[in-house]
Amino acid sequence: MPSSSPLSLAVPVCDGAAQWLCSGLSTDPAGSRESGGVAGWRWGCSRQREKAGSIMADRDSGSEQGGAATGPGVGSLHPVTGGAGSASGLQHETQELASKRVDIQNKRFYLDVKQNAKGRFLKIAEVGAGGNKSRLTLSMSVAVEFRDYLGDFIEHYAQLGPSNPDIAQDEPRRALKSEFLVRENRKYYMDLKENQRGRFLRIRQTVNRGPGLGSTQGQTIALPAQGLIEFRDALAKLIDDYGVEDEPAELPEGTSLTVDNKRFFFDVGSNKYGVFMRVSEVKPTYRNSITVPYKVWSKFGNTFCKYAEEMKKIQEKQREKRACELQQQQQEEHADDGDED
Repeated sequence: MPSSSPLSLAVPVCDGAAQWLCSGLSTDPAGSRESGGVAGWRWGCSRQREKAGSIMADRDSGSEQGGAATGPGVGSLHPVTGGAGSASGLQHETQELASKRVDIQNKRFYLDVKQNAKGRFLKIAEVGAGGNKSRLTLSMSVAVEFRDYLGDFIEHYAQLGPSNPDIAQDEPRRALKSEFLVRENRKYYMDLKENQRGRFLRIRQTVNRGPGLGSTQGQTIALPAQGLIEFRDALAKLIDDYGVEDEPAELPEGTSLTVDNKRFFFDVGSNKYGVFMRVSEVKPTYRNSITVPYKVWSKFGNTFCKYAEEMKKIQEKQREKRACELQQQQQEEHADDGDED
């Protein structure tokens, strides 16, 4: 996506603006961030392998080679109950609340809602016919956004014409539609693509480990396009049953301020990251806005108050200087009149 240009607001120096900012933003900072949890898990495996068939998008899945997959209805997911040390303690605290399985072509997809001390989260696992496994982790709030993106991809896929059977096997796979989602330290890349085997939605997740450490190797799953609706419906059902719904936050009413031919709107809102204020500058020809998190309101307001006081002193000095110059000019004029007499 193209990088967005920074926005700026031009706030005229006036007593009304300074007074509002000093009084309205002088509050103790606070804030919140969404929580998401990650915990280990394992697969139940048997020695009986499924017969491998042609798989649409296995070559586009960043997967791990696991044990042999079992037949339908047998390969279910289970929370980890073994292990040692601190990792074992964390795993014991993780509860599995619900699980759904979606079969698309020769692949099985498992959607598991889990919960730990940090909150609820969703594990999505893809298992190919040969036992290849890929896994994604989403917080419940990200799962809601992911569900909405799936709806957009489903609509776009329905409007496409038939697949091109002449695509060469070694031809670069082209993206028919792309989106990406960034939340906290995770990035999710979604690409509706087409290759010789057909169309599929590739979803790749990367995790930022911290400053100077870069990103971990990404996990990728590939959903055959024919199963997008079934997968979306299963995800939506889990969200409806286990999604965490926060009570609407009690927020102050918005206000506005008119200066010359400009009008400034101050609107308080909230999302999963916390409370924020959107300050909008509106003129007949354009509209710009900035978003100020609640935790910096106090500093933001103090900065405005500081510059309002400094500008007030500068203007007083300028008035005094002009008054002195005017008084000196009048004295010189009187002196010239005396000389003429």
